[in-house]
Amino acid sequence: MLVPRYFFTNDFHCFYEYFVSNSHKKKKLETNEYLWKPGEPFSKIYYIISGVGETYVEHENGYKKILSFHGAGTLFPVYHKQNYKIEQAIITKAITNMEVLEFSINEFQSMYKENIELNEKIVDWYSMYVNLLIYETAHQEYNSTFVKLCNLLYLLSQNNMEKENCTIHLTQEDIADILAINRVNLSKNLARLKSEGIISTHRKWIEIKDIKALKEYCSNETI
Repeated sequence: MLVPRYFFTNDFHCFYEYFVSNSHKKKKLETNEYLWKPGEPFSKIYYIISGVGETYVEHENGYKKILSFHGAGTLFPVYHKQNYKIEQAIITKAITNMEVLEFSINEFQSMYKENIELNEKIVDWYSMYVNLLIYETAHQEYNSTFVKLCNLLYLLSQNNMEKENCTIHLTQEDIADILAINRVNLSKNLARLKSEGIISTHRKWIEIKDIKALKEYCSNETI
């Protein structure tokens, strides 16, 4: 049974040759470069060859909420024909150097109409993304900060971008932005896990030293 994912990688890797054979632009993005300008609706679709992008929402009061990360072998944003206002608040930027295939909406629409397997994969991808958002709003929202943190660390350990099950390559600021909590609250709860020997913290990454003990603190919807 699938659990929520924060890192999306390799979801469309089997379509790489097909994507390359169709009309596209190949681009390189520098770290901190936006995939589209903040405030604009989605106008391009990107297949990520290498590197990682971070997707987040910025509220008008300055609040930042990280939604997901997107790595090699996946698409973002995934194709649809609607024009949602919320897209103007959704931002995706490179957090490492990236190499991508860029498609216009019309270019991708041609592939979508032609390839039934691609259709099915897009539906599967949206179901995974909706699963994550429902998990966050209908379950994670009502947990204590400590349980939220344990749930997040456990899920990240299971599907992080580098496939190292005991190492999470995110800063504490990133984790606070995913959970939408302040740094003081996060530090207090990380300190508890550290004192129990479950994790060790480093400047830009966290090591999970006792995954079994961490799992014991997680909610049922997570494991």
